[in-house]
Amino acid sequence: MKFIDQAKIHIQSGPGGNGCCSFRREKYIPNGGPNGGDGSKGGDIYIQANPHLNTLIDFRHKVHFKAQKGGHGQGSNRTGRAGEDLILQVPLGTQVFDETGTILLTDVTETTQKICLAKGGEGGKGNARFKTSVNQAPRHTEDGQPAEERWIVLKLKVMADIGIIGLPNAGKSTFLKAATRANPKIADYPFTTLIPQLGVLLRHDREIVLADIPGLIENAHLGHGLGHQFLAHIERCRCLLHMIDATTEDVVAVYKLIRKELTEYGANIDQKPEIIALNKAELVDSEEIERKRKELADYLSCHPRESGGPLTNGKKMDPHVREDDEVPSIFIISALSRQGLEPLYEALEKPLCNNDK
Repeated sequence: MKFIDQAKIHIQSGPGGNGCCSFRREKYIPNGGPNGGDGSKGGDIYIQANPHLNTLIDFRHKVHFKAQKGGHGQGSNRTGRAGEDLILQVPLGTQVFDETGTILLTDVTETTQKICLAKGGEGGKGNARFKTSVNQAPRHTEDGQPAEERWIVLKLKVMADIGIIGLPNAGKSTFLKAATRANPKIADYPFTTLIPQLGVLLRHDREIVLADIPGLIENAHLGHGLGHQFLAHIERCRCLLHMIDATTEDVVAVYKLIRKELTEYGANIDQKPEIIALNKAELVDSEEIERKRKELADYLSCHPRESGGPLTNGKKMDPHVREDDEVPSIFIISALSRQGLEPLYEALEKPLCNNDK
């Protein structure tokens, strides 16, 4: 299924039904009086999260959505049939903006939410409603209220427990395939992954949702390589897994580049808990990869403020982060041969368990 994370649609609630002008006419009752029924309310348009959806593709080809209009009133004091509501099913993490895409109207972050986007028009009154002692045969009725309609923009920000970030061709998709049942496209060239991919890691009866974010490049926060669009998906992740290609000559420079993009993008994504993995260990001898791990560890200890929030003596001092969080751990893995993955799985599970307490 194609991943679509933005759509512009037009919604229109149902207009209310008109009131009826009618008089009772039966045998032996020639002047029975007014009996026109009321019109009914038009349908509302709601938006609701569906946990089984992960894309906005349903809104790619269908743009106009209308709720059912309210039925008109009828004789014999019969009220029109109420218009049915229309519920738009969207993935968790969908945001609703006005037609300009700049003003946030609502944010769908829980499956229990059912938010009204357009209210149906109220039904009009029939002539029976206007009967008085001085006006026994009113011919006045009310029309139903008009529908509400507007253009809105839907933007999806993936809600995942772990966001996998890194440069293109760092092995993120290979790790996602090894850890979950996901089947992302894998090839030996950069930008193989062009859209976020989701997978579920099962750990001790717990489901951990992993999101493989397409590779970031320099100036991604400015939109280069669609980076601004990809970085938006990291905002909802609870923890970051920073994947670095161990065959890279300068792993510290690679780490600094990605951290710089996170900081420049904003939204406090650079303050999220972070775990680092040196991937493709099968292509590097043990002495060289240990040297690179040590270089990165030394850099983090000397520049603590550049890794996952302000640090002092190896401890995060940010008021929003627990004091027992340490400097990001560095793991040496091979996603292709599945070496060193078990300790990494345990590390990924730990911050989530702590957040649940």
